[in-house]
Amino acid sequence: MADQTTTNRRSASAGAGFGARLAEAMASLGPLCVGVDPHPGLLEAWGLEDSAAGLKEFSTLVLEAASGRVAAIKPQVALYERHGSAGLAVLETLLADAASAGVLTIADAKRGDIGSTMAAYADAWLSPSSPLAADAVTLSPYLGFESLRPALDLAAAHGRGVFVLALTSNPEGAGVQHVGGEASVARRIVEAAAAENDGVTPLGSVGLVVGATVGSALEELGIDLAGLNGPVLAPGLGAQGATGEDLKRTFGAAYPQVLGTSSRDILKAGPSVPALVSAIGRTLEGLR
Repeated sequence: MADQTTTNRRSASAGAGFGARLAEAMASLGPLCVGVDPHPGLLEAWGLEDSAAGLKEFSTLVLEAASGRVAAIKPQVALYERHGSAGLAVLETLLADAASAGVLTIADAKRGDIGSTMAAYADAWLSPSSPLAADAVTLSPYLGFESLRPALDLAAAHGRGVFVLALTSNPEGAGVQHVGGEASVARRIVEAAAAENDGVTPLGSVGLVVGATVGSALEELGIDLAGLNGPVLAPGLGAQGATGEDLKRTFGAAYPQVLGTSSRDILKAGPSVPALVSAIGRTLEGLR
């Protein structure tokens, strides 16, 4: 479990805004985020128990392979939560170890609520005093973008970031996100995020989640991500079918802001760290 010394170090390292730190990491290491997704089937394939001990071994190996090679890692919070407090303790350790190794972390928690509850979620994932604090967290805006204000403000105050769900690639998402055509829900979320990043250089810290496999939806909905002035987290590389060339076509002028995310396609190479490193290298080549 992360102690207060580790937590304070993580806060102190966040002197620059998250957007600036991510832009630097992407320029140095490439635009790849590795998802840390300890699915039961994957744990079994790696010869690990579906337990907190298995999670710890899995997380340690992925971080070892990713350190110094990718811009960020993205632990899937639900796959730690399913093991209760012991699983969350493993996640705390992973976040602390990543901070010590200088690896940016994005907690894939997809939190969203109102008032004091949203403030509590913000404290959990973004406050320097929390052992679960990550460099950034994913958020759901479907109680209204402004409901996210506690997290937006806390992230800004501590040099952290958020990634707001905007246009996801699951078929059900279109039933909400596409409503309104060129005045769609997704477009309004993009515009609200862009307003938060206005005037920030080199890159704002309010990012968006846009699926790598959304295809022509951005064009059809009249969404201009180049004007976001913030990062775009694009899950769906590899196992979900998207390639680096797909990302370039889909995001066009906004491609330099895109952080492609691959989970299963890289993780299936484990548990060998050299094999994971090779898979990371192949994925990066496709993005460059």
